[in-house]
Amino acid sequence: MKKSIILSAFVISAFAANAQTDQTALQGTKIGDNWSIELKAGMVTPLTHSSFFKDARPTFGLGVTKQLTPIFGMEFQGMGYINTTDSKNAIDASDVSLLNKFNLMNLFGGYPGTPRLFEIEAVAGIGWMHYYVNGSDDDNSWSTRFGLNLNFNFGETKAWTLGIKPAIVYDMEGDFNRAKSRFNANNAFFELTAGATYHFKGSNGKHHFTKVRAYNQTEIDQLNASINNLRTQVNEKNSVVNNANQKIGMLQQELADCRNRPVKVETVVETSRIPESIITFRQGRSTVDASQLPNVERVAVYMKKHAEANVIIKGYASPEGNLEFNKKLAQARAEAVKNILVKKYKINASRITAEGQGIGDMFTDPDWNRVSICSIVEP
Repeated sequence: MKKSIILSAFVISAFAANAQTDQTALQGTKIGDNWSIELKAGMVTPLTHSSFFKDARPTFGLGVTKQLTPIFGMEFQGMGYINTTDSKNAIDASDVSLLNKFNLMNLFGGYPGTPRLFEIEAVAGIGWMHYYVNGSDDDNSWSTRFGLNLNFNFGETKAWTLGIKPAIVYDMEGDFNRAKSRFNANNAFFELTAGATYHFKGSNGKHHFTKVRAYNQTEIDQLNASINNLRTQVNEKNSVVNNANQKIGMLQQELADCRNRPVKVETVVETSRIPESIITFRQGRSTVDASQLPNVERVAVYMKKHAEANVIIKGYASPEGNLEFNKKLAQARAEAVKNILVKKYKINASRITAEGQGIGDMFTDPDWNRVSICSIVEP
């Protein structure tokens, strides 16, 4: 009676510990989930009044388990005990049991969502025991089993378990008619087996229970509202992006038209005729495009024909962007033209002055102010 109370307490604790807490729920709890099959083999020896190893004999078995929760499972097990005497029977006894299994690691430490590498199970159950003897005097009895499963879970998916399984099995009939004792050590034997278990894949795609966060309807409604709000924002942003893309397309077309437009060379006359040449640049760039090289060459040709002439190169930037950056950009554009005259056309650097003028205001269109203006200085 006392052992039944203890067993019931274990079952109640197992289900209580498996209850959904902290807004988490288990996946893989359907009737077809968390089934496993086990093959085991080992030895069995009488618990008292015999030599432990001398009287030991081999045993083997097969078990099918349904894990109801991460803590509690039930196994249907069949064991056969090999005969080592002169009897003609190869198996002298068998035990078919229904076992309750309690995962102590999950019971006291909580289920982490996947099986641990090492786990300990407590095992308790009852069974039907049959003794095979020569002749027609086979005997039946009922048994109880108490033991531990020391399990090692292997593989990335934890599909396999290797276990060492010590247990004590009682023949409950034994000498009950004489001694009125069910749990009599003289009618018990110690069993030590090792087994390999394969866990079948369940409806959650795993070989074990998985934990998920459980949402109530209020949280779901809030999440749906957030999703709808984000979708609205995305649609608004898409509209802004589409408008920006259209504007970019128009600007790119205008830029292409500007690049293909013939460059006008303007000469500014102060007190006398001063030859000038204008080199245009792309926005934010200080590199002279190939289309602008003829304007640089025009300056070089003139200076080679007039060895006494010098040139002043003034670089300008359009007003877009940071002022300090534009000042540096204007200087870089003047230096870029100077470098071409010196390196490509071999004009002496002493004849060239490169000056950055910052933001230009020569033309009403800002794009036309991204230039370097080369002014010839006669002696």
